[in-house]
Amino acid sequence: AADIPCSAYRFSWSNPRIEWKFQKGSSLVLFYYGGELTEPYKNRVQFSPTTIHFNTVTRADTGKYICEVVGDGSQIAKSEVNLIVQGAAVPEPPSPLIP
Repeated sequence: AADIPCSAYRFSWSNPRIEWKFQKGSSLVLFYYGGELTEPYKNRVQFSPTTIHFNTVTRADTGKYICEVVGDGSQIAKSEVNLIVQGAAVPEPPSPLIP
């Protein structure tokens, strides 16, 4: 599991619009927009204004997560978090004992 904070969120802004994007290389995916999570994130991510919580993460989730908060008028704030998911170390099988 992993929590990614949205440090751009401002409690003082009234009714801000929040968007989350995932960037990996030149690919940019909008995964929280218009108050809804998009596929394939719907079933594995929980949203709150200040954090997104992944129930599970895989190496495919490694990349940059961008939180953009738009307030009334021209107010805008943005924060970015780089997530690196490393695979679990697989133990070496024991060497067979040769008599």
